[in-house]
Amino acid sequence: MKVVILSRNRKLYSTRRLAEAGEQRGHEIHVIDPLRCYMKLSTSRPEIHYKGEALEGFDAVIPRIGASITFYGTAVVRQFEMMGVYTVNESVAINRSRDKLRALQLLSRKGVGLPVTGFARAPDDTDDLLKLVKGAPLVVKLLEGTQGKGVVLAETRKAVESLIDAFRGLGANFLVQEYIEEAGGADIRCFVIGDRVHAAMLRQAPEGDFRSNLHRGGTATVIKLTPEERRVAARAARIVGLNVAGVDLIRSRHGPLVLEVNSSPGLEGIETSTGKDVAGAIYAFIEKNARPGRTRMRGKG
Repeated sequence: MKVVILSRNRKLYSTRRLAEAGEQRGHEIHVIDPLRCYMKLSTSRPEIHYKGEALEGFDAVIPRIGASITFYGTAVVRQFEMMGVYTVNESVAINRSRDKLRALQLLSRKGVGLPVTGFARAPDDTDDLLKLVKGAPLVVKLLEGTQGKGVVLAETRKAVESLIDAFRGLGANFLVQEYIEEAGGADIRCFVIGDRVHAAMLRQAPEGDFRSNLHRGGTATVIKLTPEERRVAARAARIVGLNVAGVDLIRSRHGPLVLEVNSSPGLEGIETSTGKDVAGAIYAFIEKNARPGRTRMRGKG
C-alpha cells in the first residue's frame, strides 16, 4: 500500500515509528508536511500538490495534525477524503476532538461518564456557574490548551474567581470542571484502535502537581484496565468518530470518567511503558479497513 503520514516533523518519535512500522510491513511510506500542501478545488478532479508535484495513487492517510495547525491540517485531510483516499482519522472527527467543549457535549449526550463541567462567558454568571460544578476545588481549563498547558487547579473559591476573571480579561474560552481528588493526580491513557483498547498506561503527576501529562514531568506505568474502563474508552472514541485515539480516563468513586479524547496521541510513552507495537497495530487496522472512498462520516458535522 502507498501511505502518506501527514506530519510537520519526520524526526518526532511518533512519526518515525509510524514510518518504520509501515516500511517493515512492506508499505510505501511518504512523510509529508501538511502546511506545504496546496489544493485544487474542482467538481471533476480535486487535487493536492506538494513541492510542485501532484499527490496521487495513495491508499491511506495517517493524519498527525498538531493542534496549532488544525484548520489547515484538517482541510488537507478533507481534500484527501474528496479524492477517495482512506483516512485513518477523518477531518470531521479530528475537528470534533480539538473542540473540547463540543467533544464533551457529544459524550454527555450519549451518557458517557464525565467530571461535572461548566462553561460560561458573562462575568455575572460566575456565582451560579460555581454552584453548578459543586464549588472549589475546581480545575480551570483553556479550551485551546494542550499537553497540560492552560490547566490550573484552583483550591479555593477566591482562586477560582481570580482565574476566571483573568481568563475572561484575555478573551479566552475556558471550562471549569470538578476536581476528582480520589484520583490522586493520576489518569489513564487508553490507546484505542478501531473498536478496542490496544494498550493502556497509568500516568502519575509529579509531586506537587496534579497534571499527569508526560510532557509536564509525569511518569507512566503499564496498567490493567477493568472491562468497564475498556468499554468506556472504546465508546468515547467511537462517539467522537475516531478510529485511532488516545482516550484519557480518571478513576472516581462513580466509575471511570472521560477527561479528553485525543486524535493524535503520542506513541513514545505508550510503547515504552507497555512494550506493545502500537504503530504496527495501526497498520494492521489500515490493512483491514482501507478501501477507496470509504469515508463513514461524510456529511456529518
